Amino acid sequence: MRLSLHYWTFSTPAEPEAIAPTLGETARIAEQAGVHAFSVMDHYFQMDRVAPAEEPMLEAYTTLGYLAARTERMKLGVVVTGVMYRYPGLLAKIVTTLDVLSAGRSRLGIGASWYEREQRGLGVPVVPVAERFERLEETVQICLQMWSDENGPFRGRRYELEETLCVPPPIQRPHPPIMIGGGGERKTLRLVARYADACNLFGTTPEDVAHKLDVLRQHCAAEGRDYDDITKTALVQRPPLVDVEAFLDDVREYGKLGVTEVMVMPDRHPVEFATELAGRVLPRVAELD
Repeated sequence: MRLSLHYWTFSTPAEPEAIAPTLGETARIAEQAGVHAFSVMDHYFQMDRVAPAEEPMLEAYTTLGYLAARTERMKLGVVVTGVMYRYPGLLAKIVTTLDVLSAGRSRLGIGASWYEREQRGLGVPVVPVAERFERLEETVQICLQMWSDENGPFRGRRYELEETLCVPPPIQRPHPPIMIGGGGERKTLRLVARYADACNLFGTTPEDVAHKLDVLRQHCAAEGRDYDDITKTALVQRPPLVDVEAFLDDVREYGKLGVTEVMVMPDRHPVEFATELAGRVLPRVAELD
């Protein structure tokens, strides 16, 4: 079982001059402790489902570029890239750039996007859900083509590219891992079965994750995809430091379901969180292998 850190808030501390040093120190501690991957959200306003939209938020891929220079081993990615925020060809180049500058440590986490307040606020087109999923599928197709030897055009319903040129190519071969996030049973998990190297599910409870994985297994059968080829990851909702034993019990159950990576989110000052995670949780998770 691998443990990863999802850095979802830049509010502690909130002073702009303190954000970068705190982020860098958190990443340093996490990497030294053996954290597998470090991720951020793809938002421009804080999610008003969980905190005021006015709280500090940084652009995701700029943040990961900073982290690429401050770390050496951890995987770096976004959970998850909103499909409406970047043209697909540019997104492929952005992820490629991160992969090159991090010496092959990027992964493309992507989803259909949902936060209409920030989209309307910043002038991003708001389209129907069905269209977002069409754009998601074509975006993945475009990334795969740009990361292949095929430099020709792409003709889709939502996007047309004259040249899918991507030089330099990513360091990772055949391409940076593609992780599709979300648990939508009709569309999201079908796209996971069709295209993704990994899925990312909300780890509300092991029972919920078990159900989603059963649905994914059915989609894999329909698509002719080997279910075991897909890496299963879960963003665990239970705070790991509040009750370590309960958290570890959940992780054991996720492991029995085939989940091989759990992501956790800071619930206190991130440097304090990473330090306590290193001392109290990571050694115990390592024992679960």
